[in-house]
Amino acid sequence: MSEKIVLVSGNFNVLHPGHLRLLRFASECGTRLVVAVASDRIAGKAAHVPADLRLESVQSISQVSEAFIMDEPVADLVARLKPDIVVKGKEHESADNPELAVLDSYGGRLLFSSGESWFSSADLLNKEIEPINFSPIGLPHDYLGRHHISLARLRELVNKFAARKVCVVGDLIIDEYITCEPLGMSREDPTIVVSPIDTTRFVGGAGIVAAHAAGMGAQAEFVSLTGADAVRSYALGELRRMNVSAHMLTDDSRPTTLKQRYRCHGKSMLRVSHLRQDAISTQLQEDLLVLMEKAMEGADVLVFSDFNYGLLPQPVVDRITDMAKAKGILLAADSQSSSQVGDITRFRGMDLVTPTEHEARLGARNMDAGLVVLAELLRGMADARHVLLKMGGEGMLVHVGKQPGSEWVTDRVGALNVAPRDVAGAGDSLLIASALALASGADIWEAACLGALAAAVQVGRVGNVPIQAEELLRELQP
Repeated sequence: MSEKIVLVSGNFNVLHPGHLRLLRFASECGTRLVVAVASDRIAGKAAHVPADLRLESVQSISQVSEAFIMDEPVADLVARLKPDIVVKGKEHESADNPELAVLDSYGGRLLFSSGESWFSSADLLNKEIEPINFSPIGLPHDYLGRHHISLARLRELVNKFAARKVCVVGDLIIDEYITCEPLGMSREDPTIVVSPIDTTRFVGGAGIVAAHAAGMGAQAEFVSLTGADAVRSYALGELRRMNVSAHMLTDDSRPTTLKQRYRCHGKSMLRVSHLRQDAISTQLQEDLLVLMEKAMEGADVLVFSDFNYGLLPQPVVDRITDMAKAKGILLAADSQSSSQVGDITRFRGMDLVTPTEHEARLGARNMDAGLVVLAELLRGMADARHVLLKMGGEGMLVHVGKQPGSEWVTDRVGALNVAPRDVAGAGDSLLIASALALASGADIWEAACLGALAAAVQVGRVGNVPIQAEELLRELQP
């Protein structure tokens, strides 16, 4: 059988998950994947990394059969190589594609794809046989080098957190971990039978965002809502213990949100959520605005931590945003969509938004665009300054607006903890650490790095435990 050659071309400054997905898709379209990396001359100002280093990165990808530096227009290259298929990102589908006429002349095809996220059994096997790293958190030294960031500078920023005041508004959640002993399979029906042996509770949701801020040294004000129940009392006691100043509305028509996780041998077997998702009453909305006016006095940062359980109807979001902007407060927002559905774009005019890819696609109403295009589309729709696109185990895509003195628009920070124990809460720690860094004078590249480090610390333990400034400083030692 003759070879079926697939060609992909591009700058490949920093290999991010979008590139990897596109190359995986391209490799499945034929038998030989050829990648052309634009030379420094062809790429021009878009070449932020020397061509030989960009080529070396592409050559390290197992799906790539051959890679070389391209020093001619892509249409000329296609005419010379005559690949069976050329693959480009979805963002090029409605643009002018000069290679299309050349492909048509000999029967070649042009395909567009943003690629799909997947993990193969080979990926999992490779992780199993890799040597154990007894220091699971590693700093992104290549990233630090690209943006001229020193560890001393990051330590300086962390030390400045103590001078900041943070106001967090959002849904309080109490996370309950019920450790169980598996007994076996029921004889009556195909059900796993477990016996609970221990119960541990943690403050979660927007509450842990405020607790992280306090743990990292900031003055933390937290505004939220609970039911009139015993869980409320537990939450107030824990927030007080964590040095969070809590301002809680009470709604006796709903429970304090409680999420239970039944775990066996370190794995979650079942989740049970006690909650309501309808909007709070008009009177409670007015009461919330009164609390927010007081809590924001003298604040440096306002964080919307929205879990879409009814505390933040759109009119309330808009009025709080206007109040904060009038006070010159830095704005950050996260709107989570896991079992619920949110829309990050309803938080307009933020300095920082931190959606997952899924949340970004829901907000942008786009399931096809490549990651960089998706991030820019979302940034425009939300009128946001910066987007940190969370990619789970693939790390984070950093996408910014106009950054004075920098040619960079997009970069990637990989996941910094290679041995995560519990990924719950990673996004919350990333959100508050990045926002605090921006409020302390960091640029977005420094802020993203500290956010990624906070997430790495958080996933290294089970349950939501507030991050301490000392933990970040310890990881930032030379």
